[in-house]
Amino acid sequence: MPKLSNVRCFVVETAPPHKGGRYWHFVKLETDDGLEGWGETAILSTLNGLAGGYQELVNNIYATYLRGEDALDREYLYHKLYSGLTYLHPDYVMLGVISAFDTALWDIAGKYYKTPVYNLLGGKVRDRIRSYTYIYDTRPSDTLAATATAWTGDPGRLAELALEWVNRGFTGLKFDPLIQNKSAQRIYKPWDLSQAELGHAARAVGAIRDAIGDRADILIGTHGQITPAAAIRLAARLEEYDPLWLEEPCPPENYKEMGRVARSTTIPIATGERLVTPYEFQLLFAEGACAVAQPDLGSAGGITATKKIATLAEANYVLMAPHVWGGPIITAAALQIDANVPNFLIQESIGQSDEFFDEIIEEPFAWEDGHFLVSDRPGIGLNLNEASLERHRWQSDDARP
Repeated sequence: MPKLSNVRCFVVETAPPHKGGRYWHFVKLETDDGLEGWGETAILSTLNGLAGGYQELVNNIYATYLRGEDALDREYLYHKLYSGLTYLHPDYVMLGVISAFDTALWDIAGKYYKTPVYNLLGGKVRDRIRSYTYIYDTRPSDTLAATATAWTGDPGRLAELALEWVNRGFTGLKFDPLIQNKSAQRIYKPWDLSQAELGHAARAVGAIRDAIGDRADILIGTHGQITPAAAIRLAARLEEYDPLWLEEPCPPENYKEMGRVARSTTIPIATGERLVTPYEFQLLFAEGACAVAQPDLGSAGGITATKKIATLAEANYVLMAPHVWGGPIITAAALQIDANVPNFLIQESIGQSDEFFDEIIEEPFAWEDGHFLVSDRPGIGLNLNEASLERHRWQSDDARP
């Protein structure tokens, strides 16, 4: 059996406008018989100031929990990591690191058995995986702020962009229609919404619906930034446009309040990108708090935990739409789940999962007519180009030329 013999990690700085986050955090596990597996942590992409410590954290965890272990013992190693690193209580940051190790172990297993991971999970139920994207501004830009301009200020331009993405083949488009007020009163979430913000949101969603008709679903993202009361008022304004979902209508920490929002509207509630492990999702489902679960393969606990979450979701008639705000390994791992689980709905994609993705991966994703095509390559289906990772490796400000 292959024994784990080494770990390497890469913190990569993405190219402007940093779609998917400014930093991506990758782990590579190696075995004594030459197999390699790739994983990725999502959480550190959203926490400033931690990029420099990621390598030390990964090395220490590997040395303590994984060195010399049988790489095929994925269930055992997941529980070993979870028990040792969280004291049996879900921890969002630590689960991000566990996720990277877990995905890398599954990648090794698929390569060892010369088969895609979805076959190790029980086989595939679909060959094409429906995808959606944010409504990115297609004009050249060096900043995320510029790509977000149309979301917050110009429903007409937003409608034009939505039609462009639909014409590329997408049947699902997501955006945040709320005006981002940067005043001091809005440092802490959740907050209330003004009439102007509610009105703008309705106009923006209406403009998109008028532009695209029934060619695509509209997905509303709010990033858990408003109160349950505000979310209920917002949903009432948007129901007539029949969005596919209202995402994170309030902070995800209070499952009961999320359930109250869900029961107040005909718009399905989607949530889960900041939840980890089957235990947190079980609490969510018990409150009837969502119709669509969005675990992130880079933070929820990797493939091992997400398969369990999908099974819990299936028993509650909840659909799966894995979250992606990160790099290609998270996407590739999500596609293995998507191919396998019967309760899949739609997969988040950063555009067509190309652009900077193609700078660092060896096997580009196959995407056509709004769908990923399921790969038959072993493991998670792709490998990273280490030379390219080195060219884009993160440097501290002190080390920059």
